[in-house]
Amino acid sequence: MSADLLPRPAGTSPTVTPDPSPSPTRRRVGAALLVLAGAWVTFVVAHRLLSGRWWRWLLPELVPPPAYLAVPLLLLLLALAAGPARRRVALLAVAALLLGADLSGFNPAVLRTPPPAPADALRLVSWNTTVWNHDDDPDRFYALLTARRADVYLLQEYKPADDPAVRDADLARLRREFPGYQVAARGELVTLTRFPIVGITALPADPPPGSDWRTDYWEVKSLRTDLQIGPRTVSVYNTHILVPLDLSSPLRATFHRRRHEFFQRRQVQYDAIAADLDRNPLPAVVAGDLNTSPAMADLDRLTDRLTDAGRTSGSAYPRSWAIRGQRWWRLDWTFVSADWTVHRYRLRDVDDMSDHRMQESTLSLGGDR
Repeated sequence: MSADLLPRPAGTSPTVTPDPSPSPTRRRVGAALLVLAGAWVTFVVAHRLLSGRWWRWLLPELVPPPAYLAVPLLLLLLALAAGPARRRVALLAVAALLLGADLSGFNPAVLRTPPPAPADALRLVSWNTTVWNHDDDPDRFYALLTARRADVYLLQEYKPADDPAVRDADLARLRREFPGYQVAARGELVTLTRFPIVGITALPADPPPGSDWRTDYWEVKSLRTDLQIGPRTVSVYNTHILVPLDLSSPLRATFHRRRHEFFQRRQVQYDAIAADLDRNPLPAVVAGDLNTSPAMADLDRLTDRLTDAGRTSGSAYPRSWAIRGQRWWRLDWTFVSADWTVHRYRLRDVDDMSDHRMQESTLSLGGDR
């Protein structure tokens, strides 16, 4: 009889072969992944605490938003190779995912079907033209605009030239291209509308004392235009928030000086919009180039008060701005107050006439968003 079949003596238990000890390489991999996961969680927590509050955090804020979703998911996958540290790596990855998923820029309402638009719905276009038609064929530029047949256009970077005569001539052409529209122009911002304008307010955007940015272009960064639409008056905010950083070399002293200055100016510009919204009882739309990614806390001033029209875009990850031909960021936004229903939102390519895509929205007053 085989020894394996002999009965075991009373009080004995089956022999258990112990798991082989993890190899030194696997231990090192696990330790490295644990450090990486801990570092990422620390970064996300710091970002939550410092974004929009500390000017030195402006550079870390430029991390592409998808990283807040991609990094923890990658860590979860790599945790399988972390040996004894796999549970701790996985827990840290899950914590990072819970803390940062809403910063990723992915659309939580991508599968939602918006209600159909009524016949009298408002068609609104917002576009950073990138220094107007300075580097484009003017005929092609205006053909792109007129083809949209929008009721309201919010255009940024109206700066065809520094010569006032050239600017006046270009405004004259704008009026010829859009007969029947009223025009409100302040600094770099131009609002065109089929509806009567009943009020125009340039919101404060003053640079800090001693700044060298005191020009008409830089001092007007949000233009509120009140429009009469049927029996109701609504407010449309045409906005272009200052960029977060001077794009010069970080090795230059001006880079760090202007980083602080830019932070202060952005605070003034966002505070001005928030304060005006708080005292404005009218239905409101805020649209433009906010130079703010979904991961930046500056947007809280608007998301606390308004709803992102981009939720109806049908895109899982809306992107509006290209760097070297690649679109990783959404910097252009349209927000609406509770009075509006958003029926459609699209980001349209513009044939290389700008590094920003054109925002197109279809809205109506009343109803659920």
